[in-house]
Amino acid sequence: MTDFWMQYGAEMLQHTGEHLVLVAISTGVAILMGVPLGILITRKPYLRAGVLGFANVVQTIPSLALFGLLIPLPLLGGIGTRTAILALTLYALLPIIQNTYLGIAGVDAAVREAGRGMGMTDWQLLIQVELPLALSVMLGGIRTATVIAVGVATIAAAIGAGGLGVFIFRGVAVVDRQLLLAGAVPAAVMAIAADSALAWLERALRIGPRS
Repeated sequence: MTDFWMQYGAEMLQHTGEHLVLVAISTGVAILMGVPLGILITRKPYLRAGVLGFANVVQTIPSLALFGLLIPLPLLGGIGTRTAILALTLYALLPIIQNTYLGIAGVDAAVREAGRGMGMTDWQLLIQVELPLALSVMLGGIRTATVIAVGVATIAAAIGAGGLGVFIFRGVAVVDRQLLLAGAVPAAVMAIAADSALAWLERALRIGPRS
């Protein structure tokens, strides 16, 4: 094991950093896209089936196939990080859109009426009432999206985007268990750590308003 760390330690740190960058950027972009879309479909119900339908269809596409489908796209596609981030963003959209919609739609109608009775505009009602009350549910979607991104990012190595999948694919190719674990274990730890941190924050936000 000591020899393994001496041989692969620096490379493991490099690929872990690449993995974190892929997950952070794709999840951040998915939040910037998914939250407004979730809000939009609470205001425009006729768009709900189309938006959620698209996000659901993306989730049904096998991850390796999605990476392959995106490569030929002009401007957006190609081999490398850009395509990987696009694919991961698309995978992360569904839970964020869905939970944003459910969180806002779940706000008590009496609370909305009270806000309108105080003269709030729709924008003020959204910012000051609905989003704060929906935040813990929305965070649950972000939590799910982050864990999905950590797992799917291991496939990014197949298109030259780096990440911990480099070790996994190399380990499969040469049937080396240590290389497989060098990719799988840090990815699992990353997913568990992200899930635990966001779960704690989600519980804190849910409990906070009651205290």
